[in-house]
Amino acid sequence: MTETTSPEDEKDGNDEHGAHRLEKYRINSLPPTAYYIPNFITASEEQSLLAKITTSPPHHWTSLTHRRLQSWPSKLTPTTNKLLSTPLPTHLSLPILPRLHRLQIFADSPHKAPNHVLVNEYTPGQGIMPHEDGDAYYPLVATVSLGSAIVLDFYSKDGEGQRRRGEEEEEEEEEGGGPRYRVLQERCSLLVMGGEMYRDYLHGIGELSVDEELRPLVSEGDGGVVNWELVGEKEGFEKGWCERGTRVSLTYRDVRKVARVGNVMNFMGGKR
Repeated sequence: MTETTSPEDEKDGNDEHGAHRLEKYRINSLPPTAYYIPNFITASEEQSLLAKITTSPPHHWTSLTHRRLQSWPSKLTPTTNKLLSTPLPTHLSLPILPRLHRLQIFADSPHKAPNHVLVNEYTPGQGIMPHEDGDAYYPLVATVSLGSAIVLDFYSKDGEGQRRRGEEEEEEEEEGGGPRYRVLQERCSLLVMGGEMYRDYLHGIGELSVDEELRPLVSEGDGGVVNWELVGEKEGFEKGWCERGTRVSLTYRDVRKVARVGNVMNFMGGKR
């Protein structure tokens, strides 16, 4: 991957135009509030992030059957879905949070910015069953992809047997129908999903070593890539397939309920 300047560093300095700048990245084949920005971070920024994440001490990782993850600044409490109110670590804040702010992506969320990051690591052949993020979060998610390109699958919730637990939990194997939409997320890119796409669709990643059928969408339901026109480096996918490497995703969200530091009983869901 060649070194580039992030599109969000090429700015006019006026935050009032952030939402307008975001419009050119809208995925027109999807319901509103779906955006894809290639090269959201640079290759050198990607390498710096990967170095910080992959060298994290073992106690920062939670290992699940099909992947491992980190939850920052803390996990949500299982009974109250509260987040400990502490700042995100610097490497997950800069340069990503200022760029999200300039685009006004979280302008309508309760805290006006993401306060939680889930770091997921997928090796080739690993994935996650279709699931929804749930009501603990404001209905908007911004995901930065590192290390490898991958296809994300989106399923209508009205499909039988497709509802799954949240992504910090183990999945249960179940049969379900095929995806309604397929999004190709390149390394260093940003994918934003909110509104109808957040509420009415499940999202997942197939347990594959190679993503195939990489081609433009011609008509809805034909299995094409819905964001093909926005893909930054199409030449790498024009052969119709892409072998996966190890991929790390950074999922930014705004948790609705926050417990102040020091109020331990409140954070743990206890009574005072």
